Amino acid sequence: MNPGNSWEFTDDRGHLTVARNHPTRVVAYIQAGATLWDHGLRPRGIFGSHHDGDTPDPAKAGELPLAELRSFGAGGALDLDALFAADPDLVVAVSYGGGQVYGIDPEAAKHLEERVPVVVLDVGKNRSLDGIRDRFTALARSLRAPLRPAEADLERAEARLRASAARPDAPRVLALSAAGPETAYLARPLTWPDLRAVGELGVALIEPEEGGGANWRTVEWAEAASLEPDIVLADVRANAAPREQLRGNAHWRAIEERARIVPWNPEAPGSHRAHARFLDTVADAVDAVGAAGPDLGVASV
Repeated sequence: MNPGNSWEFTDDRGHLTVARNHPTRVVAYIQAGATLWDHGLRPRGIFGSHHDGDTPDPAKAGELPLAELRSFGAGGALDLDALFAADPDLVVAVSYGGGQVYGIDPEAAKHLEERVPVVVLDVGKNRSLDGIRDRFTALARSLRAPLRPAEADLERAEARLRASAARPDAPRVLALSAAGPETAYLARPLTWPDLRAVGELGVALIEPEEGGGANWRTVEWAEAASLEPDIVLADVRANAAPREQLRGNAHWRAIEERARIVPWNPEAPGSHRAHARFLDTVADAVDAVGAAGPDLGVASV
């Protein structure tokens, strides 16, 4: 082994990966690929999850040039033969706890690790937003990332949101994913690293009632409207129902009339740049609601 060009990295499962040569042909889960891109690293290809369709979800892709990248499928449709034919020397995946590779079938993950080194980083509820950034930054640096993290942008965005949220009569914020015209999934803020982060900066997040899943509470739109949010962080991933499908529901229309609707991506890139953008988006909404005044209604974005 040439020690000058060898590479090793311990992932969030505690697995140490050692390679004779420094990885340069990386395939990644789309969220991980978008994060590496923010560090100046271009993946050879990407793959998605069971929630994705035949084409990559632009909401998860960050600034990745999707038209220029090979997609190897998503979930049960992952094309392992095509992925192996691309000759990657590293796969970067994510996990929501327990070390399980997210987004693909366990049997496919097993075959993948038999052929290609796989690094898994945890993006689940037990990891802080800072922790997610730190781990992706560590991986990017080990892969000789050409760009430095946008730490100054993030610090500015955090300070701005903290100041906005500290104003009197701060707006109440509800995060949700639209299941369809009749139902919604209300996010439990403590189980989502990005929501916990905005809460720690002072944003007044609405906590759904107990019952239902660990991450979401499934409700009819009437219950969501009864919470009277001033701002709604609405899931913009492809698996969430688009707003056009919801407007036949009177309770959703009541939410739209009352609240500022802000795009929210629960699978945003785990980079300083992406997190700064998210915090700025929330701060924009908080400032806009404050400028409009209580009960005056605001335009959606």
